[in-house]
Amino acid sequence: MTRLSVAFFGSAVAYALIGMVMGVWMGASGDHTLSPVHAHINLLGWASLALMGAFYGLAGDLAPRRLAWVNFFVSNVGNLISLPLLALLLLGDRSVLPVMAVGEALMVAGMGVFAVAIVIVARKAPSTAL
Repeated sequence: MTRLSVAFFGSAVAYALIGMVMGVWMGASGDHTLSPVHAHINLLGWASLALMGAFYGLAGDLAPRRLAWVNFFVSNVGNLISLPLLALLLLGDRSVLPVMAVGEALMVAGMGVFAVAIVIVARKAPSTAL
């Protein structure tokens, strides 16, 4: 497994643990105000990054390494900006919206970079009949 895949999986696990702890806390407290944050951490952090890590692991040498690392950093920075700010927004702080928009744009850009990487791998991959 490449360092790249390990980085994606490692960050995915960190998000999963945060999401799990948040879920336990919400269940124990009975306060589900931040359930959208919990859902976004699990989807954008755990699921998306784990799938990206799996893709890059399977793509192997066909994966565009520099672009894949850009994908890793842009996706994580977007998550690290947006997810805590979403919590603040749900708690009533609307002043976070301009900065949150930057984080959201980074998350979308991260998925866009991932889409480009998929196209690059698809073009490099040998054609096999099915």
